[in-house]
Amino acid sequence: MKPEVVSFLLNNREVVIIAPPLVTLQTVLREQFELTATKAGCLQGGCGSCTVLVDGEPMVSCLLPVQDIDGRAVTTLEGLTTAATELHPLQESFFENFATQCGFCTPGMILVSKALLDHVPHPSRAEIAEAISGNVCRCTGYQSIIEAIAQAAERAEEVPA
Repeated sequence: MKPEVVSFLLNNREVVIIAPPLVTLQTVLREQFELTATKAGCLQGGCGSCTVLVDGEPMVSCLLPVQDIDGRAVTTLEGLTTAATELHPLQESFFENFATQCGFCTPGMILVSKALLDHVPHPSRAEIAEAISGNVCRCTGYQSIIEAIAQAAERAEEVPA
């Protein structure tokens, strides 16, 4: 297997890399682009700490060969905001509801939550729990995470169109 040229949109910026065979998106994000919010947890796709959005859908980047994202759009936690000093509304809600604790699962949880709210703007608590069920948190007991997501959804309802 030879290295391949892979081009994709990374946080709204076109990038082109030469990728060795079988390298994962997680490795490329962390090592080539220094986007370290994408965590390296279980490396088996079971914890969700490496979750990113690919074309708006949550995917575990530790199992995703970077060649599979050629021509697609990838969003990491670093890509949610437009300025270095502002937080995305989900980040604000996580902070306000103490849903971050150690912070290891937080980027994946926020990205899964963003995908949920993009598809279901007014989710029930059961829908929120289902959406985050693939992401493991060892600190918060999930209740504060569910509260944060629900609060972000409520605040989005309050914003006039």
